Parts: sequence; C-alpha cells; structure tokens
Amino acid sequence: MIAILNYDSGNQTSVSRALSSLGLENRITDDPAVILGAHGIIFPGVGAAGQAMGHLGARGLDRVLRQAVERGVPLLGICLGCQILLEHSEEGDTPTLGLVRGRTQRFNAALRDEEGETIAIPHMGWNSLEQTRQSRLFEGIDPGAEFYFVHSYYVVPEPSLVLGMTRHGLDFCSAFGRDGLWAVQFHAEKSGRPGLRLLHNFAAYCKEIGNAQ
Repeated sequence: MIAILNYDSGNQTSVSRALSSLGLENRITDDPAVILGAHGIIFPGVGAAGQAMGHLGARGLDRVLRQAVERGVPLLGICLGCQILLEHSEEGDTPTLGLVRGRTQRFNAALRDEEGETIAIPHMGWNSLEQTRQSRLFEGIDPGAEFYFVHSYYVVPEPSLVLGMTRHGLDFCSAFGRDGLWAVQFHAEKSGRPGLRLLHNFAAYCKEIGNAQ
C-alpha cells in the first residue's frame, strides 16, 4: 500500500485517483502508524511553504517523514512536496524539512523566454524535462515527454542529486533525488501517460524494496 500524506496542502485526491487507475492500492492518511508501515509514501503539495510546514508541524508529520526516510521507506515529493524536502524556501523565508540539502527560490520576474518576452509567473502548463542522470523513476518514459507544471518557485538541490532540468527563463531543476527518495516539481498525477508511468515506476520500486525486506 502507498500512503498519500494528508496535511491539508496537497492534491491528495488527484494522486489517489491516478494510483487507483493503475490498480495500485493507496490510502490518504495522516496516521503515523499507517504512513510508517506503508510500502511507500507520496508527499503531494499545493499552496504556500509556510502554511504547509505549519500543517505538517501541527500534526507531527514533519517528524514522521524524517523517521520514514531514516527507516528507508521510499518517498516521492510532488510540487510543493518537492520543495519542502529541502532546507529553506524563499517563500515567506520558511525553514523546511531539510531531508535534502538545498533551497527553493522564486522565479525572477525579469527573466525572458526564447522569444524575448518576460516569462509568466507562475510557470503553468506543459513543459519538457531533460534527464541529466539515469533514474529508475524515468524508466520507459520518452526523453521528449512533457509534464504539467504549476509553480512560482523552483528548487536548487545539491547538484549531485539533480535528475532533470526544465527551461522557463532559465534552466531549473525539475527532478532530483536518489533511489528511494525522489522529488519532482511537476504534477505527475496530472501529466498524462508520462506521469502515470512515473508513478508506476515509483510503486514498482516500493514493491521491490518491500519484498527484499
């Protein structure tokens, strides 16, 4: 079973529907025992970093996520969940979970696109991702596949963990991590076949790890 973190700042229902369409058992929950006993955890997110960290802290889910990573439970952060895995966000000058070294920055409104026009903030819509390192997460996904983004901030993780880059006024990290701890800036659950394949890949990894333990 995959636990979808319920902390009042995410697209939990959309993620659950996507997993269910793949025939994957899942549960939206804030129960620490269920989360820590799951084969894997998806950490979705929509909204502001400060508010989200407040919800996590109030429910003790910040501690639960740290325990899960320490125990080796596979974790996938999506959108705001991706940003909160890092140490700090410029949004509201917010200290975040610090599970991965790095920070979250706001797009500069002076940035321009390939046509010389000022970029739109938030970055919203379909965009491609250039894989910079091979990862289990992207197995079977066309290198030219596009994913669905909605965000005003972008992540700057430790360089050795960067898995993919996307262009929006500048080249920003749109996927990072290592086996068992991944994060993507785009909404996998809203990204059609490529997004579903990514969720399938995550679930397959969770199953393998579970069977090995």
